[in-house]
Parts: sequence; C-alpha cells; structure tokens
Amino acid sequence: MTLLTSMLSPSARRGSARRVRTAVGAVLVLVAVAACTSEPAQQAPSEDASSGAPSLLDLAPVATAEELGSSSTAQAIKRRGELLVGGEVNMPLLSQRNPTTGQTEGFDAALSKMLAKYIIGEPNTKIIKSTPETREALLQINTVDVVIRIYSITPARAEKVSFAGPYLTSGQAIATLKSETNITEPEDLNGKTVLAVNGATSVAAIREYAPEAEIKTFDTAPECIQALEDGTGDAYVHDLTLLAGFAFLNEKIQVVGEPFTSEPYGIGLRHGDQEFKQFINTWLQKIEDAGLWEQAWQQSLGTVVAGDPPAPPAIGSAAGS
Repeated sequence: MTLLTSMLSPSARRGSARRVRTAVGAVLVLVAVAACTSEPAQQAPSEDASSGAPSLLDLAPVATAEELGSSSTAQAIKRRGELLVGGEVNMPLLSQRNPTTGQTEGFDAALSKMLAKYIIGEPNTKIIKSTPETREALLQINTVDVVIRIYSITPARAEKVSFAGPYLTSGQAIATLKSETNITEPEDLNGKTVLAVNGATSVAAIREYAPEAEIKTFDTAPECIQALEDGTGDAYVHDLTLLAGFAFLNEKIQVVGEPFTSEPYGIGLRHGDQEFKQFINTWLQKIEDAGLWEQAWQQSLGTVVAGDPPAPPAIGSAAGS
C-alpha cells in the first residue's frame, strides 16, 4: 500500500492562500447519534462546467441487474432511491458543502456519489453527519448504509462493523501555526499540548510517539483548528489528507514533517453483511481500473498535495478488511 508522504509544497500553500480569500470557511457541526441531521439528496450536474466534457459521474459505472441481485442491501437502497452516507460536510478536499451549489465536494464525497450511481443509477446521496464516536452506532442501528469518512480500518473496529476496501492509505501528521518553529517531528510533541479529535486513531498515535505530551480532545476537526488558532494547543495531530485540506483553506496553518503512521481507510458497513461488502469491493475495483479513482484524487486532494496520485491500496489488504 502506498503512503501519502508528499506534503504541501510551499508553492501549493501560497496558491491555497490566494484561493482561501475567496473560499468560505468550514462549517462547525456538532453531532450526536440522537440528533443526526442530513442534507438534501445530492444530484450532481452531468457535465464539467469549465469544459463541457463528461464529468466524473458521467463516466462512473452502473451495476447490472445480476450484480444488484447479489446483495439484498444494494437492492433495498435502489428501491429507496438514495444512499444514506455517514459522512461530513466540513472537511475541505474530502467532503465539504459548496455554499453556492449546495453540493458536497471532495474525494470522499466523489466516492459516495459514484457508489450511489452504481447502485441506483443516479448519484443520489443523503449525508448523515457523523463523528469518530458515532460512526459505529450509526451503522449498528441502520441509520446509514455506509460510512465514508476517512475511517481507519482496525481489528478492534472490525469487531463492530465490516469494512470494504481499503480505498485510501494515509497517516497521522502534525499541523501547527506557521509561527511555530520548534515542532517538526513527533518527538517534539513531548511536553507540549497536542490537540486531537475525540475517538480518532490520532489519540493512540500521540500516546505512542509522544508519551509525555498532554492531549486535549475535541469532538470535531474544526474545533481542533480553532483551538490551535486560539493557542489552546501547540499542535494538532490528525490524518494528513484532512490537515492538507485545512491548510488549503487557512493561511495560518502549516503541515510539518512527514506522516508518522500508515493507516488504511475503508468504507464502513453493517457488521457481517458480506454480500454488500463484496458488492462494494467489486465497484471499487471497477472505478480503480477505469481511472476514476485517480481522477477523483486529482480533482480534490491532488490540487494541493504535491506529486503524482498515489496508487490505491490493494482491496482486502488491511487487517480487518
């Protein structure tokens, strides 16, 4: 599996600083299982507005009747007419609501819409906002069909939910204010106040690599970014792809050093639904073989992460997948 070790280049950060002046900041959303909200069904336009060429969704495949027949869950989703996705609308480059179009955009959002098209024939998704603490519960009580939200596959989590994929490999990285010059690697976090999202794998990573750090957790990533800006913490540890998105929007933030873990991200499913898992893995292989995975990367994370698109990880290669 390929780790996303390419960091934001200085030129990319300068470019993002120019773009951020016209961007709308991420929306802070606090979510609990008992009070989940959703956004309207996503129905994306069929053409690339800038060129008139077929869009990513135009090129995305649709399952055959035989393929749909292999999964009762997929058949139920098709009858409903929309895919219920446990996700987010405030993660830049991954899944963020466009205030002009109302559509959710980014790498995870693109995958969600392509999966919906594969099942339904149209990219109709409804996002149920989730947090690292609520994802398992949302699947267990059938509030969502899938969770697509940089969801690390771990053996412990695989005891509660099933995972298709992995569809992306990344790792924990460090973000600081640009005024901070003394933190460049995990060991530098010792003796510092380090911010993390409650329930995320970053908490365990900090404890392993910087055991003398003081960890302060918040419910959401935007809260951690705000706390970093406010001086509540010296650094913020989270997934590289997520931090790259916030650095893209916030000229005060920088990503420092290299990712210090390697983590596979999967699509969360109801535990034990092997037919639906195989159905999604078949779809995932199709979009990878057709170059659509790479295209989704280039249109989102690839706009700020230096280098060529990484190779997608081998499906089923992660313990727990």
